[in-house]
Amino acid sequence: MFNGFASADTAWLHLLAATKPALDLAQADHRVLLLRFLNAWGCRIRYPREGEPALFDSGVAAWWQVWGHALPSADLADLTDGAVDAAANAYAQLAAIELSAGRTRRTLGPTAAAKALYALRPRAIMPWDAAIAVRLHGDRDGAAFGRHLRLGRAWARAVVAESGLAAEALPGAVGRPAVSLAKLLDEYLYVTITMPGQGIRPQEE
Repeated sequence: MFNGFASADTAWLHLLAATKPALDLAQADHRVLLLRFLNAWGCRIRYPREGEPALFDSGVAAWWQVWGHALPSADLADLTDGAVDAAANAYAQLAAIELSAGRTRRTLGPTAAAKALYALRPRAIMPWDAAIAVRLHGDRDGAAFGRHLRLGRAWARAVVAESGLAAEALPGAVGRPAVSLAKLLDEYLYVTITMPGQGIRPQEE
């Protein structure tokens, strides 16, 4: 289904190519590329006007200094409880980054934070959106994101065991070689939860 969506992986493949060998938020150009990627994925983060402080850039840079070393790098199925807890804490701090102040104070937020973590650790992090988070976990805070990763870990282990394939081989086996098993699970949730909630019916084969 996702291969049938026009340009479904364009932004992702561009980010991968532009940040080889890995996305590194210590680099200013990589932070710009991450912002563009998040907006391409529907996050609608406003770019700063000339003369305005670049709060996304400074906030993400400061967050990376604290949390970059703590992010898990294993496959989702292999995450330890400690790695899940670290990712959940990093998520909560990332979501709280302030993008605007005053009456219209806005933070990066749960969906953008989850997608950013996926961009940084695509094999380890199963992202979410508001519909998925609320349906499955009833909240979008750090504790809920930890539950989300534990659920994804259980699913990933079950899929690996049932298929007999390694986690890195599964996406290619179902025609999605550009993404990880963690993203495949997110795509399943998008099709079964988010799309119906938006009144969109998946096309039948």
